[in-house]
Amino acid sequence: MAMSRSKKPLIQPLVLDASVILKWVLPADSEAFHSQAWAIGEAIHRKQVRVSVPGLWLYEVGNLLARKFPAQARDQLADLEIILGAGEIINADWMAEILRLVNRYSVTFYDAAYHGLAIIQNALLITADEKYLRTVGKEDCAIHLKDWQMEP
Repeated sequence: MAMSRSKKPLIQPLVLDASVILKWVLPADSEAFHSQAWAIGEAIHRKQVRVSVPGLWLYEVGNLLARKFPAQARDQLADLEIILGAGEIINADWMAEILRLVNRYSVTFYDAAYHGLAIIQNALLITADEKYLRTVGKEDCAIHLKDWQMEP
């Protein structure tokens, strides 16, 4: 009798920017696409996606939480750090990609850091930053949060 070999599901590599990460901790009624962000969180929990973030995520997210929700900021940041870790440390290839994006599109180094990480990791940047997406146009590896779906 032949044994059937089951296929191991592929793990989708993602890079999430601060606009998506914040949706996990900000009040749901104040955030568009909250349910889509939570779907990514569920996919992380089920190990269907692998998420990478630049180390600067903590500073961007922490800045907003510390100013707008100081009483909850410490606990929320600790919870997020459990999920995301400290973030990736920049290397030469990633730096080159960031600088290419900054120079080509006149975007911020911060935004380009997330996008550049996705490009060098052959991952998909998920963002809710519509202005950034309009600016980079059809550049590879970046989509709006509302358009994300698990790969079959």
